[in-house]
Amino acid sequence: MTNTVTAPDPSLRAAAQARSDAQAKPTGALGRLEHLGAWLAACQGVNPPRPLTDVRVAVFAGDHGVAARGVSAYPTQVTVAMVHGILAGVAGVSAIARSVGATVTVHDLGVDGLTGVPDEVRRFHVRPARPISDEDALTPDELDAALAAGDTIAAEAIADGAQVLIAGDLGIGNTTPSAALVAATLGLRGGDVAGSGTGVDAAGLARKAAAIDAALDRVGARASDPRQRLAALGSADIAAAVGFMTGAATRGIPVVVDGLIASAEALMAEELAPGASAWMVAGHVSTEPGCALAQRRLGLTPILDLGMRLGEGSGAVLAVPILEAAGAALREIAALADL
Repeated sequence: MTNTVTAPDPSLRAAAQARSDAQAKPTGALGRLEHLGAWLAACQGVNPPRPLTDVRVAVFAGDHGVAARGVSAYPTQVTVAMVHGILAGVAGVSAIARSVGATVTVHDLGVDGLTGVPDEVRRFHVRPARPISDEDALTPDELDAALAAGDTIAAEAIADGAQVLIAGDLGIGNTTPSAALVAATLGLRGGDVAGSGTGVDAAGLARKAAAIDAALDRVGARASDPRQRLAALGSADIAAAVGFMTGAATRGIPVVVDGLIASAEALMAEELAPGASAWMVAGHVSTEPGCALAQRRLGLTPILDLGMRLGEGSGAVLAVPILEAAGAALREIAALADL
């Protein structure tokens, strides 16, 4: 387990809040924007915070054996197609990221049959996840490889100047292991956390809940250990995103959390590196029931609620302009005493 993560500087956060309180506006008039600005200042270690000019989305892609249980409305071949869509800049997250000036990369941790992509995309390939309803998704060695990959991706982005990191997700069937991780962490069952994902009908939802319950029953008491839980119920792409989040937090870089998959990953990051969640803000809440449950456990209040369930990091990216506005307010609103 990683050592406890040091939180953003509380004294700097208080100083940023005091700066906001002294500005030419009623105290608290900007509501949560003031708290976000103070959090950003504490994360950056400077008051007021610097403009957000380098926001990066790392999309972690992988296939999931549990998809064979009929838990998704789409075939697994869509994962390969969407990797190519991100590389071509025509995926959902690609369009949204361009609109806010964020950059997107995609990393194959466990896509089955991916060809015709740059070597960099497959640099950290581990394997597709085994079906969690029947067997552990990863071996301990595979888990370590995936966690290390995510940490390396975060470290390299930070060394290159990234100010904010976002973990995106891509993979048919990935809401099932994510929901299973939430259920195992919170002591819930499949029916509590299963959502429609890609748009499954009532029968598909029942299959999904049953697959989650089968996985939970199979793993049993081993789920109390976060590493065993992640290996048994997760996947290489999910584990890499966990490593990415802990890598950001331990290096003092804030993370904007996306929907269900990212929220499940954030839960696991907090367990593996206690205190990591202090470096996180929830960009949005998805329509998946497990998302709100995970965010509530982490104490994260989503910035946006737009009824989205696309994944890829898209909802988190949409929250970036609000974070930037929070920083701009701290930087640019005059002090009342100066007017």
